[in-house]
Amino acid sequence: MAKIWAVFAAAVFLILMTLSLPIVGLNMIITPGQRALRSNIYYLHHIFTPVFLFLVGIRLKVEGKELLDPKGSYVIVGNHKSSLDFILNAHAFPGVFRFLAKQELQKIPVFGYIVKKMCLNVDRSSAMSRARSVVALKQQLAEGWSIFIYPEGSRNSGDQPIGKFYDGAFRIAIQTGAPLAIQTILNIDYITAGGSGLRPGTVRIVWENPIETTQMSQDDIIPLKEKTEQIMLARLNKD
Repeated sequence: MAKIWAVFAAAVFLILMTLSLPIVGLNMIITPGQRALRSNIYYLHHIFTPVFLFLVGIRLKVEGKELLDPKGSYVIVGNHKSSLDFILNAHAFPGVFRFLAKQELQKIPVFGYIVKKMCLNVDRSSAMSRARSVVALKQQLAEGWSIFIYPEGSRNSGDQPIGKFYDGAFRIAIQTGAPLAIQTILNIDYITAGGSGLRPGTVRIVWENPIETTQMSQDDIIPLKEKTEQIMLARLNKD
């Protein structure tokens, strides 16, 4: 049953995304620059996403949202266990943010177009390309955007609650002085039937009080990373 429901959810997602393209495209034509981008992301995060979740029978219980400023600029990090995470991440945040996405996602039909337009795409093909990506991230934060980065780099398919964390998100937060916002998705294994499908239910998401980084230096990257790991693990082990 979980596999059948996953196929149904994928079909619903594709249909809604296809129907959304004219809305997103028209807004880009009639609304100038950054305003169009922000309003399109708001639409996807807070209109498209709740409609999709309602149709597939998934509810969100979000805790700690009041700790965040919807208009603030954060480096956001979260655990990554399922293909559903990016949808949950989006709707759980009170404002809008841009995902740090892999270029490979642009190859997905329909969805890839949205990724290309709405997300920040990372080119890991060379050291110079990675350096350009970091510069672009810093610029986005300076312009008031929040950036969502999975510190595990990719989806955690192992048996541990979280995978190995990389330094990137924490380095960017410290270098830009942006507060670090930590989001932990709990009980996702039940919703995804242990990774074998999808089923209706309630997902619990917890936000922590953002960690200020303005007084931190490069020496604090590892301690900040380890602190974040400990916070997420404590939440996951308590669930």
